Amino acid sequence: MEYNIDEIVDQMDFESNKLNKVNNNIMLTNHEIELLNRYKIDYQKCTNLKQIIFEIEEILNDMDIVDEELELISESISERDYYQNTNK
Repeated sequence: MEYNIDEIVDQMDFESNKLNKVNNNIMLTNHEIELLNRYKIDYQKCTNLKQIIFEIEEILNDMDIVDEELELISESISERDYYQNTNK
């Protein structure tokens, strides 16, 4: 199978995965920010990623249906929190 690298790169969405500094302690991707805004999670008032994860989990617990996208964002933020804040 042959791949056209230029075509693949053109189809990639680099902006949605770009990290943005929200405050001194938090960095979120554009996609995460968009989703947090959609659910009216005020991430700018949070002082760490754990607070954002808590807010997401509260919403997920209150939902009647499973929102896979919100769960994936929670997992992604949890992983980032682990790697940024765990002594290695």
